[in-house]
Amino acid sequence: MEAAQDIAQRLRQRLGTDEVTPQATADGIPTVWVPPARCAEALRLLKGDDGGYAMLYDLTGIDERERRRRDGQPAGEFTAVYHLLSPASSAELRVKAALAGDRPAVPTVRDIWPNADWYERELFDMFGIDVTGRGGPLRRILMPPWWRGHPLRKEHPARATEMGPFRIDDARAAELEETLRFRPADWGMSRDDGDMDYMFLNVGPNHPSTHGVLRVVLQLDGQEVVDAVCDIGFHHRGAEKMGERQSWHTYIPYTDRVDYLSGVLNNFPYLLAVEKLAGIDVPDRAKVIRIMLAELFRIISHLVFYGTFAQDVGMMSPVFYMFLDREHALDIVEAITGARMHPNWFRIGGVAQDLPEGWRGMVEDFVRYMPARLREYDRMVMGNRIFKMRTKGIGQFTTAEAIAWGATGPMLRAAGLAADLRKDRPYGGYEQFDFDVPVGRRGDCYDRAAVHVEEMRQSLRIIRQCAEAMPAGDYKSRHPLATPPLKEHTMRDIETLIDHFLGTTWGPVVPPGEACATVEGAKGRNSYYLVSDGDVCSYRTRIRTPSFPHIQMVPLMCRGRMVPDVPAILGSVDFVLADVDR
Repeated sequence: MEAAQDIAQRLRQRLGTDEVTPQATADGIPTVWVPPARCAEALRLLKGDDGGYAMLYDLTGIDERERRRRDGQPAGEFTAVYHLLSPASSAELRVKAALAGDRPAVPTVRDIWPNADWYERELFDMFGIDVTGRGGPLRRILMPPWWRGHPLRKEHPARATEMGPFRIDDARAAELEETLRFRPADWGMSRDDGDMDYMFLNVGPNHPSTHGVLRVVLQLDGQEVVDAVCDIGFHHRGAEKMGERQSWHTYIPYTDRVDYLSGVLNNFPYLLAVEKLAGIDVPDRAKVIRIMLAELFRIISHLVFYGTFAQDVGMMSPVFYMFLDREHALDIVEAITGARMHPNWFRIGGVAQDLPEGWRGMVEDFVRYMPARLREYDRMVMGNRIFKMRTKGIGQFTTAEAIAWGATGPMLRAAGLAADLRKDRPYGGYEQFDFDVPVGRRGDCYDRAAVHVEEMRQSLRIIRQCAEAMPAGDYKSRHPLATPPLKEHTMRDIETLIDHFLGTTWGPVVPPGEACATVEGAKGRNSYYLVSDGDVCSYRTRIRTPSFPHIQMVPLMCRGRMVPDVPAILGSVDFVLADVDR
């Protein structure tokens, strides 16, 4: 990975300014500060051949006004943070711009990366940071258009009790409802082009094919989809805001519920980021336990995708069979953790408990049982003639388009790029496991399903290796920020007793700094970017989810297709609305 100093020096020469400075971070990701006015120019250079960071992985902001520890960073009331990625090498780069004033602004990068559209709207919606050069006013994306304030600013209330009761009379309700009316001109669409009077069709926000509260407005020429608009935010719960009000420990259960089908896969990146900030080494046994549970939840999530996708294109039986297999996997989760969908079981420095007696037999039985079931599903679903007709050649996109729109995980691999973080830059102990990375060729609905299916087989390989080579040792780090002092010490030493009391009431005090950790989640790459101010809770919690950019790609996949293709395209994306809205 290229050093931040080298990147900063190259940008100084190319931009002709000395206002480019590197920053050291706890995660080791190269980080450079650029002047806000030159931000788009710098990012364009970094994307090109000179830098090779082809993907805008994330874009967010930080309200710096209450922060105490910035350690020589440029002064500013807000910070815009651009996270870039090289999909071929998994190299990362963080570009930051210090913004002044109560109404700060940055230039748009939508002409560099098309997926910047939603990220820029979110930047405005959550922080009130304006984006210039877009050619029109910014629309809110997660909050309703009538919302007052910007939720991730520090002065915005975090709890309902701080806001007072929300009451509206019938007249006001009708007025607010009118703001949600779809007007084609507001979205850059036209009702007619002189020769054709288009029809607009609402799909959702409550519709079986949208898998939750997602609204898709289709612009139709007969049965052909001319364009589409995805309207999100109906499921926004303020998960990032909650992360800034909970202690480092007590926020763990909230992470379970972001992608509520992936269980501990949500805990994984959050805890890796905290451990980077705190300098905590995880014991080998805890690493393997984490990986075994993570791969089990990958299978659990993929089975939900597989069954419901088959149902979306008209098959009734598979979803019942696959949910039965999912129950078998959840039985193992329950036996190990005591819970099922939301086990809240990973901990800072390891896991909550050691593996119980009998765990190995249950895991080995499942690993022996599932391959035959997957072969049966191949015949039932993947080999079905109607399923192939409904999915092959539908919703296609190229590798270049996938990168431009920020696709990761099965979405990117189905388009032909074997990019898997577990292989490219192993984390949490994955370097010790042998598995393959499945890829597609066409990037269509069928290939996305095929990649999911093969990933389940590879997860079974990893789980088998975990069971066969589970190391001995501790299931949790003995680091003082991860584990309270031993009880026998607290009974003899008042200072140790005080440490125990503070650690279990307030929680650990994580050193100041910032770190981002990324895992290969079930739906794509999932990241937590945490900023610590040396306190008992996070100063800034950013959750980068794969479903957010993937849903932004739906119009690209739908244009030129027929209306019945839309449910197939939506089902193939494998999204969860809580993962989109957070």
